[in-house]
Amino acid sequence: MRRRDFLRNTALASGAFMVPAFLKPLEALAKSDITGFKNLVIIQLSGGNDGLNTIVPFGNDIYYQKRNTIAINQNDVIKLNDMQGLNPNLSALKEIYDQGLMSIINSVGYPNPDRSHFRSMDIWQTASGSGEFLTTGWIGRYLDSNCLDCKNPYTAIEVDDTLSLAMKGTKMKGIAVQDPYKLYQTTREPFFKDLVHDHNSANLTEDNLGYLYKTMIETYSSADYIQNTSKTYTVNAAYPATGLGNQLKTVSKFINSGLQTRVYYVSLSGFDTHVGQQNQQGRQLKIYGDAVAAFVKDLKQTGKLDDTLVMTFSEFGRRVEQNASNGTDHGTANNIMLFGGKLKKAGFYNDAPDLVQLDNGDLKYQVDFRDVYATLLDKWLNVNNGLVLNKGFAGLEFI
Repeated sequence: MRRRDFLRNTALASGAFMVPAFLKPLEALAKSDITGFKNLVIIQLSGGNDGLNTIVPFGNDIYYQKRNTIAINQNDVIKLNDMQGLNPNLSALKEIYDQGLMSIINSVGYPNPDRSHFRSMDIWQTASGSGEFLTTGWIGRYLDSNCLDCKNPYTAIEVDDTLSLAMKGTKMKGIAVQDPYKLYQTTREPFFKDLVHDHNSANLTEDNLGYLYKTMIETYSSADYIQNTSKTYTVNAAYPATGLGNQLKTVSKFINSGLQTRVYYVSLSGFDTHVGQQNQQGRQLKIYGDAVAAFVKDLKQTGKLDDTLVMTFSEFGRRVEQNASNGTDHGTANNIMLFGGKLKKAGFYNDAPDLVQLDNGDLKYQVDFRDVYATLLDKWLNVNNGLVLNKGFAGLEFI
């Protein structure tokens, strides 16, 4: 078959060309004999979630002065201490918090913050400074630094159809798989299957066509592994029938079936609340809170929670004062929420945001987000954060 005919007659010339991204990490997983490691689950809230209406500083009068129509009514706040509490749409997390399985870090950000969704998300995903422009993500560089020379490397899975910048390294990448059975079905299509069998023993060259054949062969075996491994476990816990609920249910299936990975990445969008914030954010927070609560309870029941840490972030918070459209505009510092069975400091890690000393109407960051990443790298993934973050960060004491 001529190369042009091959490309024209296969789905590899279209969106399915992304299938090779599943390849090498899954093949390595199939051979891995590493057990007993810790799982990191990252939840990205896209759009710039308003942290002040998520973890509500109901004990601060300035909050109500600055947000006279969109502030959460004090009687509706689920109070966690004398100053801060949960948005009522996060009621499912109260039990998790009371059990010591949740930690909140306030005022997380970085110097010279950027208020662009795309640029700030790039900064969070690459762990760069605001003046740096990196093409690799912090999880990708973790894979680069930890897996280049190992035969059976750990890897990272994004439960989605596309792979985020955070998961892309120079040599290694995570994989994006939303449904292992669909990947399996794709590789079992007659044309795909015939090509794999016809060229399985061929002497493949390094040209483009040889690379495609080799990729298809390896993807074929990898899809078989992930499907057959994950189907050995059935999730019995009830999850909400939402996108995030389904993503976390899939992560539970992967973890409990023994899939050999270290990092899982999921996301929830819809947090850009310039207009009519209360209803829009409330809906998204309920989706988030209900899904996370189901996931934490599920892993606690199966005995996997002590080996799992969940971190939630958004690319920035919102301005302290509401706008004229009953919403909030792009801001800076925000809170991070953590969940797990081995938190060293459950509850609030630090003080509530300072609503007096502002930077042009925005919160001043008190904790560099890269210190959060450094803690995850050093104390959870067991790799020197300086190899990943390009300079050493002291880290924190939440685990």
